[in-house]
Amino acid sequence: MKKLILILLCFPLGVLAQSKGIFSKDPIIHLENFDKQRVHWGYFLGFNSFDFKFDYINPPVKDIAVANSTGFNVGLVGNLRLHEHIDLRFEPGLYYTQRNLTYSGFTKPLDALREVRSTYIMLPLLVKFSSQRVGNVRPYLVGGIDATLNLSSNSKSIDDNYQQRFRVKPWTNNYELGFGIDIYLEYFKFSPSIRGVFGMNDELIRDNNPASPWTGNIAGMKTRGFLVNFTFH
Repeated sequence: MKKLILILLCFPLGVLAQSKGIFSKDPIIHLENFDKQRVHWGYFLGFNSFDFKFDYINPPVKDIAVANSTGFNVGLVGNLRLHEHIDLRFEPGLYYTQRNLTYSGFTKPLDALREVRSTYIMLPLLVKFSSQRVGNVRPYLVGGIDATLNLSSNSKSIDDNYQQRFRVKPWTNNYELGFGIDIYLEYFKFSPSIRGVFGMNDELIRDNNPASPWTGNIAGMKTRGFLVNFTFH
């Protein structure tokens, strides 16, 4: 995983290094008419860090501790031009991540720890607001909603936390907010972006026992995430 992250970080830097003078005072203009296309396509690579936000029925002695790790993203981009500064984007992607939940009040480490591995198929519909292009760069803001399918939800399992099986709902809804910059290179457009993902609905499936020490006191559990994507058009 560390090697993958290093590659994802170094590759965009290498791309920029090959484009001399892109941020100079009077650069050579690349892909001057690229954004005038009605529709164009691309793909993205990146990494993520997902978390959970818990709401409780009664204030616990100690909150559930969430330790997140760095995952990776890959997906496609479809862009529809609506206006000179507004685009509609569809960015279906595959996101892999893991969160470790640590509960207090247990003597056995097997009961206190829950490893929540998630493989998401995210289907965001986003609106992109771009500024005026300056030379070969164009900053933008992006936001919208997405439907997310968790392929690792365990939602159909009859086992629960009493059998070390943590369950979540397969479908959830989120909203995304972020910013980025379009960089016009000689042969393609490179667009790094940073985004936040915020869950809109409770995704926890409670244990069969209403008094479960793992889920009984949880009023809501929603996803939060941090994404870094490197998009190529």
